[in-house]
Amino acid sequence: MALKFADIVGKARENVPGISSAEAKAKIQANPDTLVIDVQDAADAGACGLIPSSVNISLGMLPIRADLELPEHLRDARLADRSRPVIVTCGAGGQAAIGAYLLKQMGFTDVSYISGGTAAWKEAGFDVEPLK
Repeated sequence: MALKFADIVGKARENVPGISSAEAKAKIQANPDTLVIDVQDAADAGACGLIPSSVNISLGMLPIRADLELPEHLRDARLADRSRPVIVTCGAGGQAAIGAYLLKQMGFTDVSYISGGTAAWKEAGFDVEPLK
């Protein structure tokens, strides 16, 4: 039987921790080196807004940007350190869970996703900024 998006998200959520917006904010404040990645396509991230200091790397490009064996021009240097804390977000949390799970499978040791995504972040009263 073919998997559905919900099945893939469910598998991801079984394997990586989801954290609340408040937990994410506290983690970012406690360790400014924490990398926050919004995995939405740029047009969607722009409509929703980005968590301050986050970077936009689409879900489709994330495994390419994180692959240390690909040519340097394809990689993102911010993803070179597998021990760097990473929090993944998206609009509502589904793509974020998948992105976090991909990174975990690629060897990241401190990766989580924001439950409810950037929508939950905004709902908690935290600021977002426009896509640059």
